Amino acid sequence: MPFKITDFSISAQQNNNFVKPVQLHYCQDGNTRTWEAVKSHDSVSILLYHTEKNAFLLVRQFRPPVYMNHKKHTSTYELCAGIVDKKESLEQIAREEINEECGYDVPLEQIEKISSFFTNVGITGTQQHLFYTTINESMKINAGGGVHNEQIVLEFVPLREAKAFLFNEDLAKTPGLMFSFYWFFEQNKAE
Repeated sequence: MPFKITDFSISAQQNNNFVKPVQLHYCQDGNTRTWEAVKSHDSVSILLYHTEKNAFLLVRQFRPPVYMNHKKHTSTYELCAGIVDKKESLEQIAREEINEECGYDVPLEQIEKISSFFTNVGITGTQQHLFYTTINESMKINAGGGVHNEQIVLEFVPLREAKAFLFNEDLAKTPGLMFSFYWFFEQNKAE
């Protein structure tokens, strides 16, 4: 179900909390150049596989930049994720995000690193650290949905529908989500 969005506008921002627009100046092969970029935080994301439901647990939320450029997408499907903005291990940050966004308490030792990669290389160049874990209903400790004023909807994608979901271009999704599904299928994690 799409979110209802009204009164959308764009304005210049000067005092940003999480991203800082900058202009980069450099010399490449003897040529002076400039580049517009955004300073931002690295992030963690977690592929959650619910063993009892035989399904992936994703989060769905409104992403204003996606809406700004593609009005038909009022929500995006994503992995559980968060920014790296504290001095804790990446696994601990991932664990906290699973709790806050999805409501599951996963033991730290069950969070497995898949890989890391760079995102938005032309704008932010931040690094995303991708993890995997399994969950079940015995780990459920709260409703999830995020903290503060986040509005996160939890969505289960059954394993049998996951490949069709990947290629459904009517659903906005991230490359990290798509990569993690491929990784899962390659690893035969469901077997």
